[in-house]
Amino acid sequence: MEYLPISIRISDARILIVGGGKVATHKAQILHRFTDKATVIAKEISDEIKALPFTTIERPFREKDLDGINLLFVVTGDHELNHQIKDLASKRGILTSVCDDPAACDFISPAIYRQDNLTIAVGSDSRDVKRSIRVRNRIQQAIENGELDIE
Repeated sequence: MEYLPISIRISDARILIVGGGKVATHKAQILHRFTDKATVIAKEISDEIKALPFTTIERPFREKDLDGINLLFVVTGDHELNHQIKDLASKRGILTSVCDDPAACDFISPAIYRQDNLTIAVGSDSRDVKRSIRVRNRIQQAIENGELDIE
């Protein structure tokens, strides 16, 4: 798998997260660093997600939930359901990240360090996520300790 590292403008995007558990919470918290506008749909949604300024809807996913969506994160914890949702989204041309299956993803989320208007993303094409996080953390530490000047 090869991924092109790009930045996507999301200021006017309609973003949907389907899932409300631990992985969905992690994705939502990362997304919140970039936007206050997203919708989360799941049978059960964590209190951490509910504390974010996102729209939350506690009920099962419905196909019509994809209407008008531009960016989709599928994190239900149910591999089969994730793929059913991905198939529906593909037919609509919606960029989708299936968080339990990198091979099914249109995009993946890198390890991110953000300071002011500078965003540093470290990715491994989803082959070694822990390594990406270690490298991101080393970059963050070097910047914060003054070892790496970003001015």
